[in-house]
Amino acid sequence: MHARHIVRRALLHPIPVFRKTSLSVVVPCYNEARTLESCIRRLLDIQDEDLSLEIILVDDKSEDASLTIADSLAAERPEIVVLRHERNRGKGAALRTGFARARCEIVAIQDADLEYNPAELRKLINPILRGDADVVFGSRFLTAEEHRVLFFWHALGNSFLTLLSNMFTDLNLTDMETCYKVMRREILSRIELEEDRFGIEPELTAKLAHLRPKIFEVGISYHGRTYSDGKKIGWKDGFRALYCVLKYNAHKAPTPIQLLIYLFIGTTSALCNLAFFLLFLHLRMELMTAAVTAYFIAAAFNYLQCIAFLFRHKARWSGPKEVLMYILVVVLSAGIDYLFTLWLLLFPGVRPWLAKSIASFLVLMVNFLGRKYLVFYEPPAKPWER
Repeated sequence: MHARHIVRRALLHPIPVFRKTSLSVVVPCYNEARTLESCIRRLLDIQDEDLSLEIILVDDKSEDASLTIADSLAAERPEIVVLRHERNRGKGAALRTGFARARCEIVAIQDADLEYNPAELRKLINPILRGDADVVFGSRFLTAEEHRVLFFWHALGNSFLTLLSNMFTDLNLTDMETCYKVMRREILSRIELEEDRFGIEPELTAKLAHLRPKIFEVGISYHGRTYSDGKKIGWKDGFRALYCVLKYNAHKAPTPIQLLIYLFIGTTSALCNLAFFLLFLHLRMELMTAAVTAYFIAAAFNYLQCIAFLFRHKARWSGPKEVLMYILVVVLSAGIDYLFTLWLLLFPGVRPWLAKSIASFLVLMVNFLGRKYLVFYEPPAKPWER
């Protein structure tokens, strides 16, 4: 090959020259005595002259010999730090404990059960070392690597949660629930995590996406466990993950998706209004009193759903001011509903049910826009880094 062709190839496809890099690997552990030592030794094997490790092993009040094994390994190798919880708090809590201790420039997560191969962390950090990525997800589905074939419904649930998460975050991940998330510590330090259990996966994904960093996916192998092997995640964790996708994403979601969620909230609030109205009439409450009381009970129910599923509590105002602004929007909506219904009834041929239906749709939009832009306003997300 001619020299000028070699130079041209080098310019088009430069070979990365990596400096000495440090990697903190946080290993949450609960009753993993069978695989823990092998996991840690395989992690230690990825070190070389270009990569130094800090292994932060967080024992979540294991009931087997995990802590004894961890302490023995830490006594043997200075790279290993052992932290322990006084009570079992969950994977999310263990990760928060480990993240707070991490000191290296890159931070990774490694489960102690060896479903994920520690050797593959080397290829996961490469996009960060090249400067192409700030965050890397290891995908079990974006790969030609070997996989143990296991549960159909787990895979379907994972795909559904990933799809739902992508709709909110505007990412195109193939595996949101993956354990393997590797990121610059500077990025991680800007996130405040809350979840104690497996809800940490959608929460971490959502809060990373809100920062708009450069995110890559890299295919990985996967050797899943059965429940008899010690797998811990269950159907309750799946429902919690679904809730976490909404809780940590909805307030930053595109407006059409927020409107869809509010349609559900508005519908359940309307049903609440109707149910209490009929109940009060059954209890022989005066008609106007029953209507007004039921309306404000439904408004309170609507508020609780908004801060639970759609908007972020105290996003713009302190608690009392937020409630005051919410009441003002509710009163305004009630006035618009009443006056617009009366106005429509002035037109010949307009029946009460039609007037009320049109007014209700208008009020639904007023309620949504009032909540989004007055009560719970947040500035739009910044553009993605290129």
